[in-house]
Amino acid sequence: MAMELVGKLVKVLPEQSGQGKNGTWTKQQFVLETIDQFPKQVCLMAWGEKAAELAQYAPGDTMKCAISIESREYNDRWYTDVRAWRIEAAEGGGGGYEPQPAPAAAPRRSEPRAAAADRPLTTFEEEDNGLPF
Repeated sequence: MAMELVGKLVKVLPEQSGQGKNGTWTKQQFVLETIDQFPKQVCLMAWGEKAAELAQYAPGDTMKCAISIESREYNDRWYTDVRAWRIEAAEGGGGGYEPQPAPAAAPRRSEPRAAAADRPLTTFEEEDNGLPF
């Protein structure tokens, strides 16, 4: 399952590295804030040369990341990784939620409203004496 996530870079966390059976590995986590009506922050993970690509982005830059989501179980607990396998700059702000323009003000009436406010809505003579139920 592959998906794309577009958002503004909030923070790049420190790079982590270690030694595995296949050699040295590096990973770096970073936080994107989605461009939606209700923005959400998502922590993504980049491995290997993708971690080095993060150096070209600064907080506030709009990015588009192709992601894969994986979960694994350890000691009856589930852990989920959001792995970025392609990172690129987003064109034109990402095409996410665009706020609606403010509605125009309602046209003003030319007649004074005070005259209508002085008159009662109904009078006793106009009322029907029947019960409503």
